[in-house]
Amino acid sequence: MYLSRFLSLHALWVTVSSVMQHYPSVWGHYDVCKTQIYTEEGKVWDYMACQPEARDMIRYVKVTLDPPDITCGDPPETFCAMGNPYMCNNECDANTQELAHPPELMFDLEGRHPSTFWQSTTWKDYPKPLHVNITLSWNKTIELTDNIVITFESGRPDQMILEKSLDYGRTWQPYQYYATDCLDAFHMDPKSVKDLSQQTVLEIICTEEYSTGYMTNSKIIHFEIKDRFAFFAGPRLHNMASLYGQLDTTKKLRDFFTITDLRIRLLRPATGEIYVDEQHLARYFYAISDIRVYGRCKCNLHATGCKEENKRLLCECEHNTTGPDCGKCKKNYQGRPWSPGSYLPIPKGTANICIPSISSIGTNVCDNELLHCQNGGTCINNVRCQCPPAYTGILCEKLKCERDPGGCSQNSGQGAISHRPLLLLTALLGATGLCIC
Repeated sequence: MYLSRFLSLHALWVTVSSVMQHYPSVWGHYDVCKTQIYTEEGKVWDYMACQPEARDMIRYVKVTLDPPDITCGDPPETFCAMGNPYMCNNECDANTQELAHPPELMFDLEGRHPSTFWQSTTWKDYPKPLHVNITLSWNKTIELTDNIVITFESGRPDQMILEKSLDYGRTWQPYQYYATDCLDAFHMDPKSVKDLSQQTVLEIICTEEYSTGYMTNSKIIHFEIKDRFAFFAGPRLHNMASLYGQLDTTKKLRDFFTITDLRIRLLRPATGEIYVDEQHLARYFYAISDIRVYGRCKCNLHATGCKEENKRLLCECEHNTTGPDCGKCKKNYQGRPWSPGSYLPIPKGTANICIPSISSIGTNVCDNELLHCQNGGTCINNVRCQCPPAYTGILCEKLKCERDPGGCSQNSGQGAISHRPLLLLTALLGATGLCIC
């Protein structure tokens, strides 16, 4: 019996030691992950870091107004025509469909005639400020991929703040200030995004660029996401690898483009002049016909899909992760601390796959349920992984270059990671009933 146990131990040692000469510097690549990109040939799949396709996030938004009774029409009131502030025979009536302007008209399909829009009450209580907070909530962490665009049917407001939340509306921080006079309104010197640089890209600025009054061709306000991307990816965003590298290594930069909620704080309507005409207060109100927010579900680079379930967006997690943002390892896959995926090294990135807990490893080295061979490896009889030429390890999870005298050089884009090979070996031995005594 002892001879048999010794031979079994020896055979297992030979098998394990042949694939554990050095421990991994990389725990799996994005071999099955892909994202859609646009090229001169059209939309194609690019195999790199796992992230869902960008989409129109307004389709999933919930909107709330504060104060809740700020929408015009209850009771009915008259207001002045757009572009002609002295023609004041238009009516807003919440009980008549053609005359109502509820909040959902900020997000309906454009191109209708006449145009549809949400509208506030007029500034009938002047000089009391006409303040409105419009809160957009997703109940999900999302990453912005394009400019936020707000189209006003009225004149663009004299004073406005765009704010963001990263904790579902519990706390807020400014994204950008908008004013006809930044110094007077917010005690800030006016700037535009073009005045920023890589070093100041996170600066919160006040801009006067989007605060013109009753000009018929000046209805749109932007929060310029792409112009900030361009500081790293170039004017046409052709060098996305550079941008991804910065997002990978600078958490504050990554968080800057991440939100759970947006809030539009309307502080002063368009007046068109220095003073307010108290004899014609029906000229002053807010009206928004369209809001556009493009982004993707934040899945920590552990998912290529994001689905809507019970009116909530959820990442379709891969890499043995779970949670709405793939923010933790699955049960029995906590063999090392959870970590988000990495964009680097470009172009494929390091997936940081959650690995099985030591206590969950059974007699099989690999199978179709628990342990998958990584990096294109093939499971042979549930006993071992047959690895591609460049990889080794129990699950083909490490690069062979580690056993070179210089290891994996920085030029190869691989960084060494400290792991615990003997713990895995001990677990495998324990699973067979053997021990090292």
